[in-house]
Amino acid sequence: MSAPARVTPKVSETTSRTPRGTLYRGHEGMWSWVLHRITGIGIFFFLLVHILDTALIRVAPNAYDAVISTYKNPIMGIGEIVLVAAIAYHAYNGLRIIIVDFSEKGAKFQRQLWWGVLGLWVITMAGFVPRQVMVILAEITGGH
Repeated sequence: MSAPARVTPKVSETTSRTPRGTLYRGHEGMWSWVLHRITGIGIFFFLLVHILDTALIRVAPNAYDAVISTYKNPIMGIGEIVLVAAIAYHAYNGLRIIIVDFSEKGAKFQRQLWWGVLGLWVITMAGFVPRQVMVILAEITGGH
């Protein structure tokens, strides 16, 4: 006796007839996933560049000094704000993912946890950005 043939459902049977606003039809869950991936990729490339420029000190100390001096400008100061924003979001959302994965009620409260991640992120950035802006302005004006 052979196994019954597998029936493939029609597209109309597997898709919703009413779109829900986004391609993935998600809300907080989708955006937390997207931002986690974007920040992770950004942090990866920062670390790659950081390892490469730090490796210059052993190969060519003068080149290392030249590269480090290019980092002391206002544009890189803004880049540092973006980097801290990415790291803070990625870290807080990573903790949220751990809670969702390992807690009995984590999945039930994943939406509230994501809003908590955003709240912690705003608090972190509110503490960091003003200080970094002062550093950037000091670089522009030549003050300390």
